[in-house]
Amino acid sequence: MEVLAILGSPRRGGNTEILLDEAIRGAHDHGGACEKVVLRDLKIRPCLEIYHCAKAGICAIQDDMQPLFGKITEAQRLIIASPIFFYSVSALTKAMIDRCQSLWVKKYVLKLPISAVPDRRGAFISVAATRGKKLFDGVRLTMRYFFDAIDVVYSDELLVRGADEKGAIRERLETLQEAYALGARLVAPRGGAPGS
Repeated sequence: MEVLAILGSPRRGGNTEILLDEAIRGAHDHGGACEKVVLRDLKIRPCLEIYHCAKAGICAIQDDMQPLFGKITEAQRLIIASPIFFYSVSALTKAMIDRCQSLWVKKYVLKLPISAVPDRRGAFISVAATRGKKLFDGVRLTMRYFFDAIDVVYSDELLVRGADEKGAIRERLETLQEAYALGARLVAPRGGAPGS
């Protein structure tokens, strides 16, 4: 089971990455072959809306997003992890999402397949410093539509409020366990328990 885990946090070793690493551990322990991509380490330009992708569903911008397209379309399972910035994902994550406009065009305009991999499922992990009632409303919609555009079923999420200080999430053992369980569920056969 190929699992692609994408970290969209600009801060290394922070709460979002800690939870993502726990999810990776859960997936790995239950048969997942995991690859972690750190967006901060890549050079990804924003979408320029030049619509070159309308010709064949291929983005014309030559940067580190090009190899990431292949990883995204070949992954059987996908985990996106981003902290909340102004009720949305981080700028790093949003740039990646916007560049997947070419995949949206491929699917909805050109009517071409996104991936040859069947039963693609994904999960979203997010951490926020505040505790607002509608804190995750907007980002949940963004992620659902993003997953739909790349032919991945949005199947799980872990949304955490009130964690700001770097590493504070380590004190929440139940939340760490939830992240591990998310990874395990993601690689479990559909309708089956982890490890079955």
